[in-house]
Amino acid sequence: MAVTSDELLLRVGPAAPPTGYEPPLARTLAPELADIEDVREVAPADARELTRVLLVRLAGLEEGTREYSYVRSTLVELNMSLVRFALRRFGPRPRENQEDLLQVGAVGLIKAIDRFEPERELEFTTFAIPTILGEIRRHFRDTTWAVHVPRRLQELRLTLAKAQDALSQRLDRAPTVAELAAHLDLPEEEVVEGLTAANAHTAGSLDLPGDTDGAGQPSLADRMGDEDGRLAVVENLVALKPLIAALPERERLILSLRFTEDLTQSQIGARLGLSQMHVSRLLGRTLAQLREGLAAE
Repeated sequence: MAVTSDELLLRVGPAAPPTGYEPPLARTLAPELADIEDVREVAPADARELTRVLLVRLAGLEEGTREYSYVRSTLVELNMSLVRFALRRFGPRPRENQEDLLQVGAVGLIKAIDRFEPERELEFTTFAIPTILGEIRRHFRDTTWAVHVPRRLQELRLTLAKAQDALSQRLDRAPTVAELAAHLDLPEEEVVEGLTAANAHTAGSLDLPGDTDGAGQPSLADRMGDEDGRLAVVENLVALKPLIAALPERERLILSLRFTEDLTQSQIGARLGLSQMHVSRLLGRTLAQLREGLAAE
């Protein structure tokens, strides 16, 4: 699930000062920013140098203080270009909201800032890019499956994809299940399970044609079975049979005349020598008794 802007704000801390504003805090902690109107417009080389300086200062501040939050949020603004660079590696994804992906990458950037150790003298970009990429991959792994698949099978799918690429280049053909199992030292049943799980990553439309040609062919939805309402009628008839058999002979005859021969109540009364009102009461009582019997089944 994508991180909301409110959640991102809570993780980052207070936003950087507005354009043209120079509070004493900025002059004290980051005098290099005094002449910069918008840190997002800083040239890449200058951004790297400012990042190095601010990361050293961040390491010496107490977490949770106003000073810490200001320097941290400034670092995020300075390095959002790293998030955009990381997203370009995944190519266009029409089903994904780009703003959501940007927020996911920003979370990875924040984690990189929090975990970075300046004393190791490592380039921040070298440390941050894998962290951002890992956060984005985790988002795709956990939220873009059409069907819920256990984490074990999600990870197995990635392992199988790498093995398939390696073996395809070596064998100059698609590897078999046995070859994949031998390459990964896994049981064939587990390989089959992983390959099956890969089909759950995306869902095809039921409106697609039923074959590869597509021309004039019925869609999968057209060929799928549907609920047959007549089955419920058969079930009710089977359930009614013993209930009707237990009725007195006169009530059974009235039911037969009404629902088999389709006679009116007056016609039934004339045939049996009963009034229409009497037939109506008998028929109503019999139907109520049958309903109670069905409800009790």
